[in-house]
Amino acid sequence: MKRLLPLTFTLLIVCSRAFSQTAPPSDIGSIKQNLKKLNVLGSVLYIAAHPDDENTRLLGYLAQEKHYRTGYLSLTRGDGGQNLIGTEQGELLGLIRTQELLAARRVDGAEQFFSRANDFGFSKNPEETLKFWDKDKVLGDMVWVIRNFRPDVMICRFPTTGEGGHGNHTASAILAQEAFSAAADPKRYPEQLKYVGVWQAKRLLWNTFSFGSVNTTSPDQFKINVGGYNPVLGKSYGEIAAESRSNHKTQGFGSARQRGDAFEYFKTILGDAPKTDLMDGVDVSWNRIPFGAAIATKLAAINKAFNSDAPQASVKSLVDLLGDIDQTVATNKAFQTVRLTEVANSSYDYWHKQKTKELKDLIAQCAGLWFEAYAKEPVYAVGDKIDVQLQAINNGEIPIKLFGFENSDTFIGHADSTLKKGELKNWGYTLPAERVSQPYWLESPRSLGSYAINDDKKVGNPENPDAPAIWFSFNIYGKTLRYKRVIDYKYVDPARGEIYQPLEITPPVTANIAEKVYIFNSTQPQTVQLKLKSFTNVSGSINLKPVNGWKISPAKIDFSNKQKGDEWAAAFSIAPNDTKTSTAQLQAEVIANGKTSSQSILDIRYNHIPAITIFPPAEAKLVSIDLKTAGKKIGYIPGAGDLIPESLREVGYDMHILNENEIANSDLSAYDAIVLGVRAFNVNQRIAYQQPRLMEYVKNGGNVVVQYNVNNGLVTRDIGPYPFNIVNQRVTEEDAKVTLTDQQNPALNYPNKITDADFNGWIQERGLYFADNIDSKYATPLQMNDTGMAPNKGSLLVTNYGKGRFVYTSLAFFRELPAGVPGAYRLFINLLSKPKN
Repeated sequence: MKRLLPLTFTLLIVCSRAFSQTAPPSDIGSIKQNLKKLNVLGSVLYIAAHPDDENTRLLGYLAQEKHYRTGYLSLTRGDGGQNLIGTEQGELLGLIRTQELLAARRVDGAEQFFSRANDFGFSKNPEETLKFWDKDKVLGDMVWVIRNFRPDVMICRFPTTGEGGHGNHTASAILAQEAFSAAADPKRYPEQLKYVGVWQAKRLLWNTFSFGSVNTTSPDQFKINVGGYNPVLGKSYGEIAAESRSNHKTQGFGSARQRGDAFEYFKTILGDAPKTDLMDGVDVSWNRIPFGAAIATKLAAINKAFNSDAPQASVKSLVDLLGDIDQTVATNKAFQTVRLTEVANSSYDYWHKQKTKELKDLIAQCAGLWFEAYAKEPVYAVGDKIDVQLQAINNGEIPIKLFGFENSDTFIGHADSTLKKGELKNWGYTLPAERVSQPYWLESPRSLGSYAINDDKKVGNPENPDAPAIWFSFNIYGKTLRYKRVIDYKYVDPARGEIYQPLEITPPVTANIAEKVYIFNSTQPQTVQLKLKSFTNVSGSINLKPVNGWKISPAKIDFSNKQKGDEWAAAFSIAPNDTKTSTAQLQAEVIANGKTSSQSILDIRYNHIPAITIFPPAEAKLVSIDLKTAGKKIGYIPGAGDLIPESLREVGYDMHILNENEIANSDLSAYDAIVLGVRAFNVNQRIAYQQPRLMEYVKNGGNVVVQYNVNNGLVTRDIGPYPFNIVNQRVTEEDAKVTLTDQQNPALNYPNKITDADFNGWIQERGLYFADNIDSKYATPLQMNDTGMAPNKGSLLVTNYGKGRFVYTSLAFFRELPAGVPGAYRLFINLLSKPKN
């Protein structure tokens, strides 16, 4: 996993499709903005660590006011963050946050890029971050993006000196600084130079900030006012920024619209310092390329003559301009005397490609040309044929002819059709479904700190650049123009109207194991249920692969004559050979029509992002634990979302989700314990009124367990019967030494005897948002700390109150239990199990 794979041979392709439609918007505001952008040849790349780190107001200003090609390189997809709207964690959360970033970019007008780095959780220092990420790999990804995007100016969100707090933040600045120079050095990542040229940005700036008590701005820093108003869009950049940032819903970053002046400050890190303008020393006009002045003159005339009431009147001039640009390339004698690779990597070639694409899109917008490709069904299996519907309509007066269609580089059919005004034309074709539509960064198992990417030419892309697509070929005023449309599926939802979603290409049969973790505390067998679904007509068998130390029966189960869409169940019996604590991986294997696969299907559905469907390995974790339980019925009060109820059901608890009426009026003594979900005191506005009732339940003999909360945004600070504060302190090293400071405490002894071994195998972190200023009535039986940090006793607070017990814990049980960590189960069961008096 440490080997640096060679970066291969295609330029970076950004595929941030609109959620609501496949064609770009063609309103007059968009056309005017695109006309202005056509006249600007400058680019800026913003760099940070996570989704939501970016400065959306600055991005909107650079993209929509200055019309620079603007990009945001988020080194991670935010996999290790918190999820305020659901239970997804890890790479599943990363999938959602990727789409939230793309939604944000559709608002502010910037483009989106990623590296292979995985957000493994909070890191206190950049050294840990760079160790887990594999610095050389991630730096190579950044250099690849820079050499493709060719930014004139690079901006990092955080400094190298640590004011950004998170180790990932500081590492992103360290890497940005090194990538600034490495991208221009032919000795660094030379394997890339077969396909891209070296690139030296003019300057690297740090976008200083004032967050809370940390203010890194100063009056002597270069600054720009980004709070202006865009009359074409009808919004200020503060309003655009709020709309963009509010797409980060999993992080709870809904933002108020800001209006009026707003200054952004910058400190020069490398390169020439700007004096009057961000682009000082960079010619962002057409004069930066050979023969560009003539193009600028013609473009100025087009802008002057543009009529908002008749944008089609500009089409002929735009088509002629496109021909002029192409002709300039062909006749430029300077290009004919250099090697082909130098031509491909020249500044002219870069801007020719960029502006040609912008100009073609603008021609279609002004002409009123609309077209798309969509599948008749939402799902197709590998090996089957996709029924594709193609549509085109000419909404304007300009004569347009559609020649035909291509799939990749393969010609699939002639249209030879003149598009008359207002006439919607339809064509149908079938294409092979060639491979499963799995996100490219999830195709292979990842390491802790980075994704394994099988095809490095995909690095940087937010989504799969090779999703099935159709190329349309049109003739407009004698010029052939080719356009790409990704094949989506569209349908009508009664409540939401017409919806587009990504086309799913699946294995022939998927197998979902009912639980992600199976907990055994004896050698008694359990039934493992599998749900199978066919996506084509198929016969075959399902089996569970043999696991050393476990008994599985039967050996396999056959199925036959299953039709597309059929679902059925299969059941296997499994048991450990002994009661020793152990873990193992269970994998299902499907043989369908003679071909073997081992994939499940997982859907993620939220209204604010496109539908997400992935195909994880069909597997589960087997855990044999020496586990004793006490009590049976547990009440659960939801917080921001976790999988604790499902995890406790797995070990036999009767879980009941409590609503407000039940908390206020039911007999809570029926519950052996009541658990509050993560961040309940942050997200449940009613919990402040429910808390006295919960304390009454404790006083009368009950047992309440409160999981971690964030220190900011608490609906009440009266969380327990006695005072304590929640602070932003955490232990991020999952193998940090844990000391049992009160070994006789019942929480460490009943019903399971907790030892040092119970803290082995934890994932991502020990805990977060520890308690401080703890009242002396609380016992604090655990102590832990990260390397070089002071011992911290705020991870677990236990106190008797009346006849009952109250527990507050910052330990990351919401991660550990779903991951099947044996010791975490044993300790959490203890917290639920108040000894009988």
